[in-house]
Amino acid sequence: MPNTPITIAQARACVLLATPRLGEERVPIGDALDRVLARDVRATGDVPPFACSAMDGYALKAGPAARTLNVIGESRAGAPSPRLVGDGEAIRISTGGAIPAGAEAVIRQEDVVPGNGQIATTAAVAPGENVREAGEDMRAGTTSVPAGTTLRAAELGAVVAAGAGEVTVAIKPRVSVLCTGDELRGPGEALGPGEIHNSNGPMLAALATHAGASAATARRLPDDRARTEAALEEALDGSDVVIIAGGVSVGPHDLVKPALANLGVEQLFWRVALRPGGPTWFGVRGGRLVFGLPGNPVSAFVTFSLFTRPAIAALQGASPDRMLDREATLAVAVPQNPRLEQAVRVRLERRNGTTLAFPTGPQGSHMVTSLLGADALALIPPGAGELHAGMTVALESLPS
Repeated sequence: MPNTPITIAQARACVLLATPRLGEERVPIGDALDRVLARDVRATGDVPPFACSAMDGYALKAGPAARTLNVIGESRAGAPSPRLVGDGEAIRISTGGAIPAGAEAVIRQEDVVPGNGQIATTAAVAPGENVREAGEDMRAGTTSVPAGTTLRAAELGAVVAAGAGEVTVAIKPRVSVLCTGDELRGPGEALGPGEIHNSNGPMLAALATHAGASAATARRLPDDRARTEAALEEALDGSDVVIIAGGVSVGPHDLVKPALANLGVEQLFWRVALRPGGPTWFGVRGGRLVFGLPGNPVSAFVTFSLFTRPAIAALQGASPDRMLDREATLAVAVPQNPRLEQAVRVRLERRNGTTLAFPTGPQGSHMVTSLLGADALALIPPGAGELHAGMTVALESLPS
């Protein structure tokens, strides 16, 4: 593909078209958090498996208020009553307790007056009232959680309720993060003249982990062609995704592109008509995905969110991100760029039924603080002038 800048949509489509699907493995429920289901989970039986009470009270025949009933037993969770409920009778029942044979409803304990082995009802009870029917939540054999779902807490609860003890999940993508530059120093290290802290390394590794990958500790690449090529070869051999921060532009010390070419990595695109993040590079080798992201931290964060994160999801067969809002209303005017689409970091706020997008402050690619408190990227199309407050913009979610 030529080096003419392409759009965000074209770049993302290119990435997803080149992304293979990884294999799968069985894991116990305790190891399944944040994994992506590779196969549907089907209910092994009805959930709940029997009709049960929705609250504490008494199981009885349906009927009017002002009845006096004999209490003949108790049904509680895990200890159902064997008694048959007849006319003029009731069985004490706890929330989750099995509905005894013959009972048609449950009356709340607040709606009875107990005494001397009897209850006096103070409210009418309709058939089925306060009863959870068998299979009301899930029917045996139906899909409870579909393939492609990321297993968060709620999904794990549903999987266990469906009767599963293990699940088949996608293999986690292995990600290597490499950061280029002799000027980089580790977190907390003292800085010499012209040196900076390597914020990209921990940030990109954390983003990859949050996206569902297994990310090794980021490595620093010196400005040396042979050592850069050796480190890239090692990363390619041991990873599904290689992320390189910096070194993919056109300067005399930008060594990554020639090293990748020498290692047989096929370039699929370089440069996106985007601010920040224009000098983004993407290529493949034997099913391995290689992302050359800009060295500025905000640019690296934005391009990871737009291109690398969808690839990590696609490697696992994950369903697309769900967002409560795919668009928002600008709270203030935002200047447009004549040629480039902009990814503006925004904070979202709900007011009077409308989602408002507020830029997080100065939007320079070096301004790491613009990421703080950002809920999404507002995608501002190219054009002359500005987008006025009140106009609608598309959103791209950011990790929470």
